[in-house]
Amino acid sequence: MKRQIIKIDEDKCNGCGECVSGCHEGALQMIDGKARLVSEIFCDGLGACIGSCPVDAITIEEREAEPYDESKVMERLIPLGENTVKAHLKHLFEHGEHEYVKQGVMILKMKGIPVPDFASGGSCASGGCPGSAAMNIQSAQNTSAPQTGTLQSQLRHWPLQLHLVNPADSSFDNADLLICADCVPYAFANFHEKFVKGKRLVILCPKLDQGTDRYIDKLAMIFQTKNVRSVTIARMEVPCCGGVEIIVQKALEKAGVSKMVNVKVVGIGGEIQ
Repeated sequence: MKRQIIKIDEDKCNGCGECVSGCHEGALQMIDGKARLVSEIFCDGLGACIGSCPVDAITIEEREAEPYDESKVMERLIPLGENTVKAHLKHLFEHGEHEYVKQGVMILKMKGIPVPDFASGGSCASGGCPGSAAMNIQSAQNTSAPQTGTLQSQLRHWPLQLHLVNPADSSFDNADLLICADCVPYAFANFHEKFVKGKRLVILCPKLDQGTDRYIDKLAMIFQTKNVRSVTIARMEVPCCGGVEIIVQKALEKAGVSKMVNVKVVGIGGEIQ
């Protein structure tokens, strides 16, 4: 099958071994002084090892590879103890891989092993941030909470950054989707009322963000499974921002879905062009 999996640049690899300890699943080993991918079945393609590499020798590519197997990963990890199992489940949970989490939890229950509390706490420094937890946001109009100023936030969900978004989140069901370049809210003063109101928002930067292939996969999953009613792109006038449209188009093609996309271009001066 074709899927995302890590790739190691042997010329860059300095043999430090940091990535091996960063891979909870055990897909990497040090061999002849270099990090090697020794098991495609164990590699989930989420890239936890990338942050451990000091020389940027690891990237993620899409290619033909054996499918990831959660049952085989759990067989290997359970003998290593609760903390290792917890770190693995937490890693999957924070990347929105909830189906694999369910499989892992089911395996633990079948074996009579207590399920560790992997979904609470977290540290941004270690790669998991409490701020990435999904939530719905209630309108201030329907609560007694004081408003901060004369304008009101129109956000109804969290998180927003596409790397953190879980494409299986039910908040995307039958949603009007707004896909927005990072700079638009800073340039357009009335962003919430004009763009966000009544929509589900995801944000990205097509020029500076890494892993845009992952963006395409996530959006494709949303388009394919969530019956999105409408798609609006909000981007800046600068040429690099046109990458948002390319990402959305590729995602629609991958999903095999045809949607009319409404593109709003904002000028650097703050006007809609």
